[in-house]
Amino acid sequence: MAVKRGLGRRFRRLWGAYAISAYGTSLGFGAFPLLAIVVLDAGPAQVAALAAAGRAVGALVALPLGPWVEFRRKRPVMVAMDLTRFAALMSIPVAFALGWLGFAQLLIVSVVVAAADIAFRAASGAYLRALLPPGDLLVAHGRFESTTWSATMLGPPLGGVAVGMFGPVTTVAADAASYLLSALGIRSIGGTEPSPERAGAQRLHPRELFEGWRHILTHPVLRPLFLNAIAVNGLIMASEPLLALLLLRGLGYAPWQYGLVFAAPCIGGLVASRLAHLLVKRFGQYEVLLAAGTLRAWWPLGLAFVQPGVFGIVLVIVVQFGLVTCCGLFNPVLATYRLHHADPDRVARTLAAWSVSTSLSIAALTAGWGLLAAFTGPRAAIAAAGVLLLATPLLLPRSRSVLLSAEGSGRGADGFDGAGVVAPGPDGGPTSSDKA
Repeated sequence: MAVKRGLGRRFRRLWGAYAISAYGTSLGFGAFPLLAIVVLDAGPAQVAALAAAGRAVGALVALPLGPWVEFRRKRPVMVAMDLTRFAALMSIPVAFALGWLGFAQLLIVSVVVAAADIAFRAASGAYLRALLPPGDLLVAHGRFESTTWSATMLGPPLGGVAVGMFGPVTTVAADAASYLLSALGIRSIGGTEPSPERAGAQRLHPRELFEGWRHILTHPVLRPLFLNAIAVNGLIMASEPLLALLLLRGLGYAPWQYGLVFAAPCIGGLVASRLAHLLVKRFGQYEVLLAAGTLRAWWPLGLAFVQPGVFGIVLVIVVQFGLVTCCGLFNPVLATYRLHHADPDRVARTLAAWSVSTSLSIAALTAGWGLLAAFTGPRAAIAAAGVLLLATPLLLPRSRSVLLSAEGSGRGADGFDGAGVVAPGPDGGPTSSDKA
């Protein structure tokens, strides 16, 4: 009988730090648009600019951070990025209390936070690969993914209550405090981390900025997974504000109904992410990636047929539940495969390139779909995104042999055997997490 093995004290501390910041971020979900509308009386164009420009400019600012992170110890970088986000976000309640808050400050803070997010993800992924036994990667990713979905389910409703009781900057302050606590948690992990070669000693060549993309686009499996991910994430996120507009303004949903149709389906993501490693062990890595990646593309088109009343609420919940469940299964398997197959000396640059591309695609498609909705209406624009999503499975690796050829034959150092089953890592190894 197999004995269930824990992932160790370091993992528990890092998981706790992640959970605190994840719940803080969820509490602050939608806080910037709310502040722009309620406090600064911003119009639709400014709100859209805040959402798109902050993400896009933040991604461009983060472009040189991948090489910078690559050649530094990762845990101090993670702490620094948490403290950067804490300071940036805390400037908002301070400015609000002094009567100095303006739209430019919201935009600057959104850029800083977006850039720090990308740098943190690059550092945490490389830290995870260095500390976690290969066979534990998928289990750890599943646990962090489940934490994300539980925070998404509980955070926004609690944040709405907090805003109603204590004012519009409350959740921003809570989000800022969560990053401070996360920094303290990561700092408390302890242990030593060797300095990377070239740790700040040499000036980076400009071409190193693009090493992450070069590695992704020349890898036979990372390339299609990358193209699929940026297309799916961009199209799904581009539809979110349009769906809010359709439900709240077009169909007359109450705010609590809107919160319900997005919170309840997160149960599917929570459960699926915790089962990911078992399903990979049972069916194989390629089969899980292909099935979950294909099925998640089928659900969003159903949102174009939502109607008012109970039937419409049920339809949205069912569609979102299916989508979130597939994403909760796909994401940790993808994150694990990506981390296994990033070159050891290009992990941070690979993850940074992935995050920068995702942010830019979301920003571009959000802006584009906003223009499309202005001409066709939200429902038609949502339908267009759903139709395009149906084609995204074509970007996934089409053959198990391609995936296996990228891994090499037999059991490799990455912890997967020839059938794509997670092989157990050594007992007692230290662990970490990708805060993606």
